[in-house]
Amino acid sequence: MKGFRSFILRGNVVDLAVGIVIGAAFTAVVNGFVRAFLTPLVGLASGATGDLSRKTFTAGGVDFPYGAFVNAAISFLLVAAALYFLVVLPVNKLHERFAPHHDVQVPKRECPECLSPVPVEARRCAACTSPLPTLPAQTTASTAEGHRQDR
Repeated sequence: MKGFRSFILRGNVVDLAVGIVIGAAFTAVVNGFVRAFLTPLVGLASGATGDLSRKTFTAGGVDFPYGAFVNAAISFLLVAAALYFLVVLPVNKLHERFAPHHDVQVPKRECPECLSPVPVEARRCAACTSPLPTLPAQTTASTAEGHRQDR
């Protein structure tokens, strides 16, 4: 029981459980909104009288409730749009603001053994681990850095 208790009390599990409960409640609200307002509006726009979610068509003696599908599709689109615009987009903007990533392109050269690209400053190839010949600029840059560190 001790292991189970520590698993349940971990922050990620509790956060996930709260998120699922809030998501289920949010979905119920959106489904109610779609049933109460949007599905009847779609029914009016399409010329169907009454509740569109109860509409069916019959083929071969079998009833197909297409209105329930339209209702579920509208609910799904609203939930997905709300999650994207109210959760994903703001979190991405906050993440960019507080933890921007800068893609710095490091100058590369080819490994003489395997021809894979490696950074110019590398001493060994990451792909084949063969030693790379030093470039004249490397030795002067390394010497200059060593002098700076001595000071």
